[in-house]
Amino acid sequence: MNKTKRLVMSASLLGSVLLTSCAQFGYQTAPKTGEVEHIVLIWLKDHGNTKQRDQMIAVTKTFQKDIPGIVSISAGEPLPSDRPIVDDSFDMGLVVRFKDKAALSIYEKHPAHVKAVNEVLKPLAGKILVYDTVIK
Repeated sequence: MNKTKRLVMSASLLGSVLLTSCAQFGYQTAPKTGEVEHIVLIWLKDHGNTKQRDQMIAVTKTFQKDIPGIVSISAGEPLPSDRPIVDDSFDMGLVVRFKDKAALSIYEKHPAHVKAVNEVLKPLAGKILVYDTVIK
């Protein structure tokens, strides 16, 4: 095999491995038309409790492997800001992207989600705001 052909094959293989790895580890792709983003902001009853926040984030990260129709999921803490327009008073933010509205409906009733809501979210959360958007 000549040097050029080996180089092209190696580059192709490396690209495939990297793309597979990115998908495997949850790296997000650009949203597609019709996908739904489910944005959740949570204020803990015990505001600022990092152990409780981390518990909620850990439970959230299990959803993608358990619930069909989830394209991506991310969860974290607020980024502190001095900008007056930014509300950084919440304890945890969550963004779940679904392939469509039907997938969001499945998620809402899925046993893994219902269990997390009843056993983790309701006992720990004092306030929850949810925003759902459809990608155009």
